[in-house]
This record gives sequence, C-alpha cells and structure tokens, in this order.
Amino acid sequence: MRGNTAIWTAAVVSAALTAALGTAGEASAATKTLVVAVDGDDAAPGTLTRPLRTIQKAVDLAAPGDTIAVRGGTYALTDNITIATSGTASQPITLTSYRGERVVVDGEQLPASHTPVGGSIPRAERGAIHQEASYWRISGLEIVNGPYGVYCDGCDGNVFSHLSTHDNYESGFQLQGASSGNLILNLDSYLNRDPRKNGESADGLAVKEGSGTGNVVRGARLWNNVDDGFDAWKFTSPILIENSVAYGNGFNRWNFPDFAGDGNGFKLGGGTPAPAAAHTVRGSVAFENAAHGFTDNGNPGALALSHDSAYANAGTGFDADVSGGTATLGADLSVADGKAAALGSSTVSKGNSWDLGGTWNASSVLSTNPAPLTGPRAADGSLPSAPSFLVPRNGADIGARF
Repeated sequence: MRGNTAIWTAAVVSAALTAALGTAGEASAATKTLVVAVDGDDAAPGTLTRPLRTIQKAVDLAAPGDTIAVRGGTYALTDNITIATSGTASQPITLTSYRGERVVVDGEQLPASHTPVGGSIPRAERGAIHQEASYWRISGLEIVNGPYGVYCDGCDGNVFSHLSTHDNYESGFQLQGASSGNLILNLDSYLNRDPRKNGESADGLAVKEGSGTGNVVRGARLWNNVDDGFDAWKFTSPILIENSVAYGNGFNRWNFPDFAGDGNGFKLGGGTPAPAAAHTVRGSVAFENAAHGFTDNGNPGALALSHDSAYANAGTGFDADVSGGTATLGADLSVADGKAAALGSSTVSKGNSWDLGGTWNASSVLSTNPAPLTGPRAADGSLPSAPSFLVPRNGADIGARF
C-alpha cells in the first residue's frame, strides 16, 4: 500500500468475488455483484446463473460498493464502454474478470478506431473504455483494437491493475485532465499504433495534458509501441514510476508513410514551454528503444532518477540536459547506449556508471538477455524475476534489480 491506495491483486479480487457470490453462486444480500457473460441477457438480473450480456449494462446499474464480474470471452463493442458514475473512497466500484477468466474487450468495430489520416477522435469516443469517474477498481481485462484502450479524463482514486492493452489505434492507456491519486499497477501495453498520425502519439502509457498529485505507475511493461513507452507530455504534477520496463518503442513496424514515432522509453515531460514537473523514476529499465532510454524532453523540473538502467538505446541512455533543468541522477546504469548520459549544467549526477568511470558494455553485466523479464507474469500479476539482467559483474550497487 502506498499513499493509502489499496493494491487489488487477482487473489484479492477472487476472494472478494467468492464472498460476494457465496457458495450458491448468486449475489449475497450484503453486496450487489453483477455478472456479465457473452451468452447473457441485459434483461436478466445479472446473477451467475442469469448474467447480463454487456459490460455497459452492468456499468449503468452499478452503484458504490458494487462489483461487476465478467465471465471469459470476447466482448465485441459497437459503442465504447462509458464509465460516468463514481464510487466512493470507502466503497469503490469493482470491474474485474470472473476468477481470472480471460476477458477480451475488442473495439475493432468502433468507428473511431478507424479515424482517417489527419482526422481527430471526438473526446467521448476516445477509448474502448472511456472513463470520467473516480474510485473504481478495474482489473484482469484485455483491451484491444480501440481508439485508445483505456482513456480516463478527470479521474481520482482509481486502481487499474493487471490490464493488458494492445493493438489499439492510439495509446494503450491514457490518463489526463485533473486526475489525482490513481494507481496503475502491473500494466502490459504493447503494439499500440496510430495510423491517423503516422506514429506521432500512440504510447504504451500516457499520463499527459493534465495535473494532479499522487499518481503512481508500478510494475508496467511498455513495449513495441509506435511512439513512446511512457509519455508525460504537459502533465504538470509529479508522477511516481517504479519497477517498470520500456523497450522496443518507436520503430515503424506498420510501414507508415512519413513516420513520426519518437521512440523513447520514458519521456518525462514536454510542451511549449514544457512545465516543470518533479517526476520520479526508480528501479526501472529502458532498453532497445529507437531514441532515448530516459529523457526530460525539455522538462526543467526536479526530476529524480535512481537505480534505473538503460541498455542499447539508439540515442542517449539518460538525457537530462534541458537548460535550467534541476534533475538528480543517482546510482543509474547505462550499458551500450548510443551515449550514456547528456547532462545540463544544473543536473546533479552522483554514483552513476558514467561517474564511476571505466568501460560499461555487455561484458560488464551478468546478462543482457531480457527474456526472463519479458516472459509471463507471476500469478499475482507482478513482474517475473530476472536476477541477472543488467546486474554489474563488479558488484556495484547501481541500476535496477528484478
């Protein structure tokens, strides 16, 4: 638990469902659990034996404290799922897969998924899941082919856990607007692209164009997206990112003409002018991205990067050279990047690999093989163990550990 925000794992959700549904398989008197199934009926009461048909119907019926349990299957949308009713801090609303069953929310049929080149997506149509509400717990869903996967604007106190957002036609997950106290936990977001912009803006995860304190990203893997892995463009408040991974971003896998993808692992700001936001990144790794591993992108704020690793990025491992920038880098590791670090006159750099001297290359670490880290997650949704990946052979306490 961090910042009084509860972390709901798959095991916790399963236990909650068991308590709510009871041994008879129906909702207990103490809670209202709405069950959804691909063979259900929206005129049904939403019990395990008589489930609803659409997630939207369950969302419309849900009140603070309720749980929506979605049975396995593919839910092909003809209109996006719109979440407009908030829970409360003490009674959040839960939307989750039923006992770990595979639930796929497919936005391929949504008109906004196929916005033409140069077109814009109307705000209400952004996201296979479009949320403008607070105090939800959303977990265990796979969201594909949407005009954004999850789009949350003006959202407070939510927990998004163990989601997979991939092959969407914009960013896999975007949080923006006045949004505070949200936890994005154990997100996998990959192969998101934006044909309408030739790769200019589809990131794995974007927390951008807004403000709000207490937003945390933990345990994310963001890979092979057309633009950046993580993007904090024009977000004015501090974001905490920890134990996260970004790789393979910014390559034109879709043969877009006039390709415009940036290709940073973690982009920590931007705008004209870029706001000064004191984002923190720790225990994270960026590798094999088309541009930089970690970049301030013009953010002059008090960025804090510690125990992070960059490997084989085409640009700079750690780019923190904006004029007047006040970033602090400590115990970070760069191996085989185009350039280890770019530092401004006000950047504080202490105990990093480039400060320690010597040559830092593939032979300087126990392993450069990312396969363990990119494999299946643990049962609780956490990242798999990769105890040798980018760990210095000389025992130096620098870089991330997995």
